[in-house]
Amino acid sequence: MIGTVTLVGAGPGGRELLTLAGAAAIRQADAVVYDRLVDGDILCLLPPGAVRVDAGKQAGNHPMPQDEINATLVRLAKQGKNTVRLKGGDCYLFGRGGEECEHLRANGVPFRVIPGVTSALAAPAFAGIPVTHRDYCSSVHFITAHARAGQTPSIDYAALVRLDGTLVFLMGLGALEQVTQGLLDAGIDPAMPAAVIENGARGSQRKVVDTVRGLAAQVRAAGLGSPALIVVGRVCGLSDALDWFTPLPLHGKTVVVTRPRERAGTLSARLRTLGANVVEAPCIETVENEDTALLRAALGHSYDWAVFTSPAGVHAAVHALGRLGRDLRALYGMKLAAIGRGTADALAAYGLTADLVPAQYDGAHLADALVEQLPPDGAVLLLRARQGTRVLPEKLLAAGMVVADVPLYDTVYRCDRADELRALLARRAVDCVTFTSASTVEGFVRAAGDAPLDGFTALCIGAQTEKAAKDHLMHTITAKNATIDAMLARLLEEYGNV
Repeated sequence: MIGTVTLVGAGPGGRELLTLAGAAAIRQADAVVYDRLVDGDILCLLPPGAVRVDAGKQAGNHPMPQDEINATLVRLAKQGKNTVRLKGGDCYLFGRGGEECEHLRANGVPFRVIPGVTSALAAPAFAGIPVTHRDYCSSVHFITAHARAGQTPSIDYAALVRLDGTLVFLMGLGALEQVTQGLLDAGIDPAMPAAVIENGARGSQRKVVDTVRGLAAQVRAAGLGSPALIVVGRVCGLSDALDWFTPLPLHGKTVVVTRPRERAGTLSARLRTLGANVVEAPCIETVENEDTALLRAALGHSYDWAVFTSPAGVHAAVHALGRLGRDLRALYGMKLAAIGRGTADALAAYGLTADLVPAQYDGAHLADALVEQLPPDGAVLLLRARQGTRVLPEKLLAAGMVVADVPLYDTVYRCDRADELRALLARRAVDCVTFTSASTVEGFVRAAGDAPLDGFTALCIGAQTEKAAKDHLMHTITAKNATIDAMLARLLEEYGNV
């Protein structure tokens, strides 16, 4: 059976501008063939085991020629794989999507097309430039300034000037002088506002706004590079007044999020809202233990408290009890303690209310709070990771408590984006790395390999995490409380741009 090839426009940057239909197609894919500008956060949506083919196209450098890309799509489909052809921006706007679909049709391969948000619209919007505005223009025109190797772009500049609309030149940074000179030679007003936008709609976006006459010199002075596009028209004069993106407090900062994939979304979304360029690089995974012998044995005794030290522990407890043919009613008669608000929320999702959440969200404060609540010979059931901190059980034992420490899951050090992470660190392109546990620090260090660990700020959720980061000689800042809100507040305080 022949698989279907789905062309998906990935949009201009990260996952937040990917369409819902595009995300659904990626999640169902058996294989993906993707271009250079597709963000790694989008590739993280792929199912485990999906075949990944890096087409890697960039200006002047095509590691996989178009003919080979076409052949690869046909080969994967004829192997029965539902294949996603993942393209930056929109599939049909200067992306050779039409050529690829023609080739698929000629080879009897079914296909469909899911449009994407084009950078031609997104980048100006993120730079404060509305491409149409009834006080300035009534049309917008997209032009490719890229030509086949050895050729120059064939552009009718005189016709473009007569249109008197907004002009958006894609893939044109290398031809910027030719474009501006062509417009000048065709009679455009030398004082016409114009802009170049680098990394449009990403947290690392930069822009230069000037006139057609002065634009090229200003772009060279600023050192802007690809990917970038050129916008020409009176609407560019609105850029400063309507720029909502650049003033965001974390704009221009690249922040790495290391927490497990299933927990990364909240922090990443908050950082993006503040303007950061977010790199999701989960450095640990949780793997639940299939062996329930210790839990079965522990449940043969009575306890005053059941203690959870992470949301993962709550979910693992539910699953482990299910494997025993039981459910959370097995904890009947015990009070429930949660190390922090996130863990308490995980209990609440199962209809349970935490009886105790310490004022500071760490093992030491949780132990102190439990000791205050327990009788001298109290009994505690710890349901947590095998690699959990020793502070909690040791403090309880020292106070004379009976402790059953049941490991329900393992923390595994694994980072699927380790190569990308090492490259960013080597280029000193990371401003901050967020750590929500000591284990994320260890996972990050392993993923970093030989890359330098001294060129960024480590944002830590608490004292134990801070100690782990300092052990690796990182420059650290630490949240005043172990919450995402407190981490973000500390980050904004560090960068002094609240």
